[in-house]
Amino acid sequence: MEDQKKKVMVAIDESEFSRYALEWALQNLHESIANKELLIFTVQPISDYSYLHASAYGAAPPELIRNIQENQKKIALNLLDQAKDLCNKYGITAETVTEVGDPKELICEVVEKSKVQLLVLGSHSRGALKRVFLGSVSNYCVQSVNCPVLVVKKTA
Repeated sequence: MEDQKKKVMVAIDESEFSRYALEWALQNLHESIANKELLIFTVQPISDYSYLHASAYGAAPPELIRNIQENQKKIALNLLDQAKDLCNKYGITAETVTEVGDPKELICEVVEKSKVQLLVLGSHSRGALKRVFLGSVSNYCVQSVNCPVLVVKKTA
């Protein structure tokens, strides 16, 4: 068996909950994260452009759609830069990755593809009813990935 460095992945979005989860992991798991590869991952959502088609009477200008996609990518890269800066404050170097798609599915795919040994996620602290109707990325990942998952819940 090859001697491969263990990987930890923290999946983030623009919410305060994922930033809290990243910071919590950096503070409380510092010793174990410092000796592993840290991957910070964020998803650029697939945009629904139907409102553009309706407002443009069926033909949204391609440059408008391209501008929206470029803006989403800039937002994701800025978010990853902020996360990397936070990691640097704790003396930890992180690799960053962003992809476009459904967060639940992409997180699970990246965990498998990158051979992650621990996935860290923030919890939006939705109640049971909201989780049923809106879905929960953390619940989906807990059920779907083949590694331990740490869900960090922000307390009041």
